Amino acid sequence: MDENPGLSEQYRTASPWPFFIALSIPLAEAGILFNLFAVAVGGLLLFFGCCAGMLQEAGYVDRPWRSLVVGAVIVLAFGGLLLYADTQVANEAVQLAERGYAVLVAGIILFVGGLLGEVFVDDGEFAV
Repeated sequence: MDENPGLSEQYRTASPWPFFIALSIPLAEAGILFNLFAVAVGGLLLFFGCCAGMLQEAGYVDRPWRSLVVGAVIVLAFGGLLLYADTQVANEAVQLAERGYAVLVAGIILFVGGLLGEVFVDDGEFAV
């Protein structure tokens, strides 16, 4: 009886993405909650970058760049929602504008990265 049925040496046994996903979610949440600009931006970039990498590794997409653009649209919508909510909240203790700007900056970086990756990164396949 084989101890590892169905496993082959050609397949990796572990993926690096779950660790970084687990790290990015608390970073993004803490950055947005406690109004830490760099932590919020870094956590969101790490999360959506890892999601795009996981989608490519799983075979759902051929290249991660369009996934980054879709993630950027989601992040930009959330940042716009935070800015809109800041104008509607009358309480001065709640400051959502700075959090919204952090989320918008992360969305812009994701969008530009996805566009530049789609345009300039080569597939590695050469047509002969």
